[in-house]
Amino acid sequence: MQNAAAAFTAAAALLLKRPFMTATRVSVATAVLLLTLQAGHGAESFAGAPAGASSCTGCHSAQAAAPEMRALGGMPAADIAAKMEAFKGGGAPATIMDRIAKGFGAEEIRAIAAWYAAQKP
Repeated sequence: MQNAAAAFTAAAALLLKRPFMTATRVSVATAVLLLTLQAGHGAESFAGAPAGASSCTGCHSAQAAAPEMRALGGMPAADIAAKMEAFKGGGAPATIMDRIAKGFGAEEIRAIAAWYAAQKP
């Protein structure tokens, strides 16, 4: 993560020399980088994870603040898959999960659910 931050700092310094790169754009890019680095802190290892599994930790990490966004590790695969299918079909109330779930096929949902079920809570 330190290498990513150093690379970003070097790129930001170079871009500041360009007239199109305003201080606001650098500030926004810095905030995005910091949030990305923070989101990865303490996250699960995704070795062997199916495609799409890592995107869940943006909200469903061990540090999740709301009970609705609890960590998925160790939850029963059937529960995760059923909830995703309910979001996908519009059968569960959602703020954003209905749109996210529509991006996954049934096989992808089952693979992601099985992987999270096998993880430690």
